[in-house]
Amino acid sequence: MATPTNLPAAAVAGDVLTAAYVNSLRGAFRILQVVTNGISTQISSSSTTYADTGLTATITPQSTSSKILVYVNHPNNYRSGANAANSLGLKLFRGATLLETQTTLGETGTVGNIFSTQIIFFDSPSSVSALTYKTQFANGTAASEVRVQTNSNPSGIILMEVSA
Repeated sequence: MATPTNLPAAAVAGDVLTAAYVNSLRGAFRILQVVTNGISTQISSSSTTYADTGLTATITPQSTSSKILVYVNHPNNYRSGANAANSLGLKLFRGATLLETQTTLGETGTVGNIFSTQIIFFDSPSSVSALTYKTQFANGTAASEVRVQTNSNPSGIILMEVSA
């Protein structure tokens, strides 16, 4: 498959598309597979200790050079109104490897609110083994309560293997 370092130069009007030129383009940055999953079980916490949201998905890359584009959508998070400084923390993991942390989500200084959060992460796992991605959440300040999948509204994850 083509790599970013050997893609052909930009074509100009009148160029002939040779087999070599077209073959250099085939496979570069192509989506090889897509895995999706969702969960709608409401989970709440008043602790600063991170716990699983229940949102997971597993993908097995076809090549060690493949990248994984991860899109997570937690659209119905809740922050209670008992403390205006209350917030949600959210983490993305590949297995036990922490990939991204978002903190102070939903902290508005006002009482209680429902809000959305998304994570987009481009991962380079260098693996052909099954990879499980998941999210965890916690109360950012241990002040009152935070929830994910509020009122059983679903959260979702999309994993896309991208050829390199």
